[in-house]
Amino acid sequence: MGQQATPVRTAGLGKAVGPVPTAVSGAVLLLPGGEEVSARRPSSVWATASVRSLRRTIARAGRAEGLAVHTVHYRYRGWNGSEAHLAADAEWAADEVVRRYGDVPVCLVGVDMGGRAALRAGGHEAVNSVVALAPWLPEEDVAAPAEPVRQLTGRRVLIVHGTNDERTDPELSFRFAARAKKANREVCRFEVHSDGHGLHGHRDEVACLAADFMMGALFGHHVSRPVADALAAPPPIGLRMPLAVGFGRSLKR
Repeated sequence: MGQQATPVRTAGLGKAVGPVPTAVSGAVLLLPGGEEVSARRPSSVWATASVRSLRRTIARAGRAEGLAVHTVHYRYRGWNGSEAHLAADAEWAADEVVRRYGDVPVCLVGVDMGGRAALRAGGHEAVNSVVALAPWLPEEDVAAPAEPVRQLTGRRVLIVHGTNDERTDPELSFRFAARAKKANREVCRFEVHSDGHGLHGHRDEVACLAADFMMGALFGHHVSRPVADALAAPPPIGLRMPLAVGFGRSLKR
């Protein structure tokens, strides 16, 4: 009996958060965390755990504007070197959004390794904005090419990192943001002082910041004063903007 062929894995787009609007005018793709190297397939529970609080806040913020929010289900847990599987799956998901909803703007929102995927896939023609929370970025190596930034030209980019993150180095995301800012003025970065990798200590503030940024990028809403200041400020000020405790509860536009 011949050997069975290995089934080809495909990425998936999770069920929309809440009811799909009658007329979709924008989409958010949530990109969960991952691992540096892994051929395992993520479970659906694992896939949504790291973006659960974001899902609710972002979907609620954009409901009246016709926002569709989906979590991307990866083929593999790992980035897997030059294969960059998570970024490829993010690009596939952006294609799928266009297929389902037409020519609508897309915001990629990634956490951990999903943050790297969001930044890498940000050059997709449907993507107009990227949010990377505690992004996993490779150590700088003179023998290897630097993580690319040119694909982010013309996109609005937000990076958020906890200063006490022991899993992903906040200094690496600052250096990445500084390089990206040279190619694209629409880049800002917020620091969450004393918070760790999961940003659990300021979960609500981070979710509100992401939603505020997304509403400005996708639908042209006025962003909050801190976001506007961070986008306008020259480096390093706009790349080390502190996220205020209580952001979102007393949001002033």
